[in-house]
Parts: sequence; C-alpha cells; structure tokens
Amino acid sequence: MSTIPTTLKDNLTLSVLSKAEAGGYGILCQSCYDAQSAIALVRAAERLRSPAILQLFPITLMYGGGPFLQFCLTVSHSASVPIAVHLDHATDEEHLELAIGLAEKGIKFDSIMVDASHAETDEENIAIAKPWVERAIKAGVAVEVELGRLEGGEAGLRMIEGAKMTDPGKAEEFMEGTGALILAPSIGNLHGSYIQSGGPKFNQDILKALHDKFKGRIPLCLHGTDELPDELFKECIKNGVSKLNVNSWARDPYIASLSSSLSPPSPMPPTQNHISPDYPYHSKKPFPDAIEEATEVFAGVCERMMKVFGSVGKADD
Repeated sequence: MSTIPTTLKDNLTLSVLSKAEAGGYGILCQSCYDAQSAIALVRAAERLRSPAILQLFPITLMYGGGPFLQFCLTVSHSASVPIAVHLDHATDEEHLELAIGLAEKGIKFDSIMVDASHAETDEENIAIAKPWVERAIKAGVAVEVELGRLEGGEAGLRMIEGAKMTDPGKAEEFMEGTGALILAPSIGNLHGSYIQSGGPKFNQDILKALHDKFKGRIPLCLHGTDELPDELFKECIKNGVSKLNVNSWARDPYIASLSSSLSPPSPMPPTQNHISPDYPYHSKKPFPDAIEEATEVFAGVCERMMKVFGSVGKADD
C-alpha cells in the first residue's frame, strides 16, 4: 500500500512506529493480562518518558471483552506519553469478529494482527487476511500481518509447526495484496524457548532486505523474543525492527512475585479461620501490598526493556 488510508492518518500505532524507525530505536510492545500489568507498563513508560504499546492476546480479549479493552485504552491513551493498544495473533474468526466488531462500535484497538500464517501458501494467506484487513482499516484500526511462518505457540494460541522463512522478494506483493501496513517477518525466530534448538539463529539479511524495501513505509515487528540476549535485540533494531513483542520477560517475574507474596506460610488456628474449613491458610502479605509489589516487578522489567531498545526519553522528542 503506497499511501496511508484517511482512516489511519492519526493512528497511534503507526505514529509511534514511524518515529521509532526514523529515530533508530525500538518500541516495547508488552503483552498484558490484567489491570495490574497494564498499569505497570504505563508506569514504566511515564517514568522513562518512553513510547510503548500495550498488547493483548485474543484469549485475554475474550475473557475481558469490551469493558477490559476500554480500560486498557483509557489507561494507555490518558498517559502522559504515547501508548498504543494492540491485539496480537488474531487468527480465529471469533477473535477477529470480536475485535473488529468492538472497533465498529467505538471501542477500538489502535492496531491488530490478522494472523493467517497457518495458510499453506502466500496466496491463501492473502485471501484469508484481506477481508479482515479491509474491514479493520475502515474502522480506523491499523493491521499487522505475517509473511512466512513462525513455529511454536503461546498464551492460548494454536501451536504452529513447520517454520517458513520470509522471502523478501515476495514481500511487496504480499503487503499490497493484504493491504496491511505492519509486517512481522519470519527470520528464524519462534514462539517459546530457543533452548532445544541450540539458541536463536536469526537471518539478519532478511531484515536488512526488508528494511531497504520498506523503510519509511512498512514498520517491521519482531515476534519470538523469549530468552534473547540484549545484543540480539539491538542488532534487530539496527537492521530495521521498530516493534518488539515481549511476553514472558515481564509476565513470569510478575507471577513469581504474586505467588511468593500470597503463598500461605502456615495454617490458621480453627478459631481464626473465617474463610473456609477446607482452606485453613492466610497469605504472607496483605493483598494490596502483594499487588503493588508485583506491579512494580512488572514495571521494572518494562523499564529494562525500554533501556535496551533505546526508547528512553523519546516521548519528548
């Protein structure tokens, strides 16, 4: 697509990514599962004056529906720095229908990923994605698509086998065919752990070729960032990536903090047990204290990622 549609002229995701690409830094696109993690991301972004993207998985959208999406939009868009809201890996029709249907009613993501990478061919991928892309754009929602295929799965998503690397020579036709404006390439990245595959082996030449082709037009997104070393993040940003999806880096310490704070240290005497005779325990800390502690753990990881990605202070540029 050579020009941005009128409905996307003021799109926050595209604005944030365009500035990041031009400035040579990356944007943290952090997966959030609840109100605490959403608030944590906003805290981190405001403290470091960094743009960011709050990301939801379809399973989270299905759980919280429009009210939770509206909360995420409110907490993000009322922040003192630019924070967009994105839906990751919308593959199933019910997820796409919910997201775009909400947008048509005024509760809209800034962007969504229409993921048809499970298709057998690029042509099938385009045929599946295009109608959803067109409908999303009409509602003012920017769209990300995946050319090639990443292996693995996470957070309620279908497991994908048989990775296919992105062919830069087919990328222009693919983006024109889908009508999307953000590209997630397959460069050897995967969803899940890299341990069994002997560590990440990314084809940086694919990123370089795509950046040369799309610079200033189509932002590139990196999926599959679990366990990646800081230097690899930086190399991908140098070679053109502006949107970096992050999930377990912040999620797992957050869960560990909550679990530790709320784990029962000892049984309560029967005379003090007002909960249930089947659960004679109480948590180590008051629940609000445990929530605050875990929120700060999540925010701390977000801050570290923003520093690695070079986005600190960029909200004020």
